Amino acid sequence: MTIRLPDFQGGFRAYEPREEPFAAASGTPFTARTVFSAAHVVADPFADATPDSPAAVDWDATLAFRRHLWSHGLGVAEAMDTAQRGMGLDWAGAAELIRRSAAEAKSVGGLIACGVGTDQLTGPATLAEVRAAYEEQLALVEESGAQAILMASRALAAAAKGPEDYLEVYGHLLRQAAEPVILHWLGPMFDPALEGYWGSSDLDAATGTFLQVIAAHPDKVDGIKVSLLEAQREIDIRRRLPQGVRCYTGDDFNYPELIAGDEQGFSHALLGIFDPLGPLAAEAVRVLDTGDAKGFRELLDPTVELSRHLFQTPTRFYKTGVVFLAWLAGHQAHFTMVGGLQSARSLPHFARAYELADGLGLFPDPKLAEERMKNLLSLYGVTQ
Repeated sequence: MTIRLPDFQGGFRAYEPREEPFAAASGTPFTARTVFSAAHVVADPFADATPDSPAAVDWDATLAFRRHLWSHGLGVAEAMDTAQRGMGLDWAGAAELIRRSAAEAKSVGGLIACGVGTDQLTGPATLAEVRAAYEEQLALVEESGAQAILMASRALAAAAKGPEDYLEVYGHLLRQAAEPVILHWLGPMFDPALEGYWGSSDLDAATGTFLQVIAAHPDKVDGIKVSLLEAQREIDIRRRLPQGVRCYTGDDFNYPELIAGDEQGFSHALLGIFDPLGPLAAEAVRVLDTGDAKGFRELLDPTVELSRHLFQTPTRFYKTGVVFLAWLAGHQAHFTMVGGLQSARSLPHFARAYELADGLGLFPDPKLAEERMKNLLSLYGVTQ
């Protein structure tokens, strides 16, 4: 049996779906690495919402997906970019998501860290207002019992005059943080409004400021998440971190080599691609737990083609592919996204994502995935 898929040249090709999924068992947390999956939100498809209205979230399905990730030993990075933070999910929605997910994590013993930003600011802001917005969100995350991830701020990028403003704002926040936080450097390929973060568009200069913040407060920085899609830069930063400060790779192009590491160290992980890869990624890390780096790479290296496809330019629309695969995998009953973002990728893009994910065995029920893919194709006028 084959399925007729559109290609990128306006034609079609026949694809024979895989019959058996990848077999991955649930398991306990890992020992060799700390691994977070940034998780998507499931929209409520029956809400009378528009792209401009507050996010309508299906809370039951959203929390069920987090339980799926925890069941495989993965941590959940909540209310991050993958959850459409700033692309459909506003601060009010993110705050509710943090409260609900943190409570759910407590009930099941799951590892969770939550994004702290400034997205309640909707217009130009002063540095004092940026600090206050960060403080409000930090307080909520700490009250929830989750670890805090200090995310890059569009408002700070717009308000800062130079590196000294970043040093002042982050220094203020780190001094008052109750527990060590994760610092997140998100590159402009994920959010164009973050161009010039840390006070410079020169990445060497920006890296210097970033490391200066960490060096001044090593006891308040659990780790850093670097999302620049440059493996060598992450390695260089990793080697310059103070002892005890972790590097969590956010590089969805080069994660296998960065997690495996080298003779001078390795990266932990906080990745959006681990949302669709959850069970397979967990199995790979368990192999790494045994000291088998080669076996780890053999499992994870083949997933990079799918990740690079989902995260292709414009990278910020990778969330569409992530939710699409969650639908095909049966984690949700529909392919509707907050803000209508399901329209952000083309049919050939979806077809290739299906083909790559199916080839990896990511769908627990391949027949269901095939049926849903055919349903989508039929909506676009493709007959089988």
